[in-house]
Order: sequence, then structure tokens, then C-alpha cells
Amino acid sequence: MTNCCCNYATLNPAQNKAARDKWDDSRPEFREQWAKRFGAWPSENGNPYEGHHIRDLWHGGNPTDWDNILPFPKDIHQTLFKLYNQCYANAPPWTSVGTDYPYGE
Repeated sequence: MTNCCCNYATLNPAQNKAARDKWDDSRPEFREQWAKRFGAWPSENGNPYEGHHIRDLWHGGNPTDWDNILPFPKDIHQTLFKLYNQCYANAPPWTSVGTDYPYGE
């Protein structure tokens, strides 16, 4: 998919830090609640997966919203981070027309 729907403004550094701090502070409890709902938070070699914010924190994503966080292994999470940066750069191929509902499938 090369259609980008990520055109949210960035937060200022203090707002971004506050969102990051909120996520950092709530992460253990979030993982416990996840375990109650879905089973243990995924891990690999004893290392828990990173929590990926679909709408990232720097662009105003809710740090603790269940519908905004998915667990990903670190390597995949780093790949997603790079792709998000390309998407937010607002340059081809991310600016091409894509599907009507990019997350619908």
C-alpha cells in the first residue's frame, strides 16, 4: 500500500514528551490488561514486543487507547517507524491514490 492517510500535525516537544511519558508509565498495566483480554503480551527470547502506536505519539496518537496499540517485534517496529517517516514526508509514492479504506481488510 502506498497511499498515505497520515497528515496529522506534529506535537511540540513538551507535548510529545508528555505523551511518551504517559505511555511509559502505563505500559506495565497496559500489558497486564492485554494479558487478561488476549493472553500474555508477546515476547521473543524473554524480551517483550514493543507497543506500536498506529497513530504515532508525535502526531497526536492516544498513548493508551486500545484501538491504537499493537505489539510488534523490535525489528518490525523499527521498519514501521521508517515507513511512517516516509509517509509523513508527503512525497511519492506515499501520495498516490490508494484504497478507500486502507485498514478495512
